[in-house]
Amino acid sequence: MSNRTRTILWYPLFRIAALSLMLLLAGCAAPPKRAGKPALSGYLIAREATRLTGVPYRYGGESISYGFDCSGLVYYVHKRLGISIPRTAEEQWRKARRVRRALPGDLLFFRPPKYRIHVGIYLGGGRFVHAPSTGKRVRIAPLNSYWRRYYLGAGRFWN
Repeated sequence: MSNRTRTILWYPLFRIAALSLMLLLAGCAAPPKRAGKPALSGYLIAREATRLTGVPYRYGGESISYGFDCSGLVYYVHKRLGISIPRTAEEQWRKARRVRRALPGDLLFFRPPKYRIHVGIYLGGGRFVHAPSTGKRVRIAPLNSYWRRYYLGAGRFWN
């Protein structure tokens, strides 16, 4: 048998073997899966917050059964999703990582009259969830001219 005949016969087998080896090695090159929690999306925070609309406002409140104040609502939502944050709006403002442009799940901070600091959770589309004041319930509000006038900035505790 000539060398040319041997080459013609072995070439397809060599290609199949080489392709099989490449596929096997490509599987080994996949990035390893990270242990621990996956990165948290702000959309999960926003979704969790909207589920709490209708819960009564209660000064110092941080539970569905008792009610929420503004920072208690934010604290509760983050805690439910495994994120440890400060309890008061002032501490949340101090410790949150500042962001220039709010994304859903980010915190919006305000300093309106009668408040030291007020906080809510941004939903996107110019709306946020917050616990407004005594006698009211957790609600979705627009970022209207009133809230824009007292806006301090946005912050984030999620990745």
